Amino acid sequence: MLDAKIYTLLKVVETGSYTAAAKALNLSQPAVSQHIHALEEELNVKLFERVGTHLILTREGEKVVAASRAMISLYRNLLDNLKDDASGIRRMNVGITHTVEANKISEVFARYVSEHNGVSMKLMTNTAQVLREQLKNYEIDFAIMDGSLPDPGLASIQLDTDSLVLVVWPDHPLTRKDVVRVEDVEKEKLILRLPNSGTRDLFMASLEARGISIDAFHVVLEVDNIATIKNLVTRGYGVSVLAKSACQSELRRKSIVALPIENLSMNRQINIIYPKDFKYQNMLKEIAVLYNEI
Repeated sequence: MLDAKIYTLLKVVETGSYTAAAKALNLSQPAVSQHIHALEEELNVKLFERVGTHLILTREGEKVVAASRAMISLYRNLLDNLKDDASGIRRMNVGITHTVEANKISEVFARYVSEHNGVSMKLMTNTAQVLREQLKNYEIDFAIMDGSLPDPGLASIQLDTDSLVLVVWPDHPLTRKDVVRVEDVEKEKLILRLPNSGTRDLFMASLEARGISIDAFHVVLEVDNIATIKNLVTRGYGVSVLAKSACQSELRRKSIVALPIENLSMNRQINIIYPKDFKYQNMLKEIAVLYNEI
């Protein structure tokens, strides 16, 4: 149903060359070149610029690639929906940011599918930036994300509010304080999420609002996995800035202590983000109700 030239284009982008794409697709190199040339003529654009031995997408080429990925995702979704209609099963691909993954949301989905026969969900964790692109390309049906995501093609339902806090081990000297100062944190060995994570971005934005650079801090480790960061903190290897909601189990067990940082505004929302044309919006409302019940 989809034009083979689209798959050829995406394989060239993936492999970085006509030769490698031809080998992967079991085509001749002239056939790959012909597909790309035919697409360029059909769309009246130039898709690639050659810089040395590298193929670089043009601005128009980037738009064509994005649209091609969306078309393939929509086609796959159509095939899945037709299978689901025949079998009576509704399958959902759900994206979750790393911070929310450590929240109670997994339990919410487990309970939802146990209470709704014929519904199955695949949960995939990634950064907010990647999930946004996946939503726009219809690679996932909806996402649970911390922070806002302004986009005219997307809508949201608020699930919760959250805040970032300094987390330390129970015997840390700072636990004698109710509130810590930025200057206190600057003296500590800091274990942070990777750049471009929602948690890291919010922390840095809050600092920048006060004219403070992240370079003023002693960042000893940058880790993508929140569970790893919490484990390192409990063992006294450093302190961290994390979402309070991601630390509820450790706070109940008193294996870590959460402290607010004075004069830093680090509050945010947890939202369900979905395309405006998503046809199962009642499901999202039911998930929001279940979230608040749990």
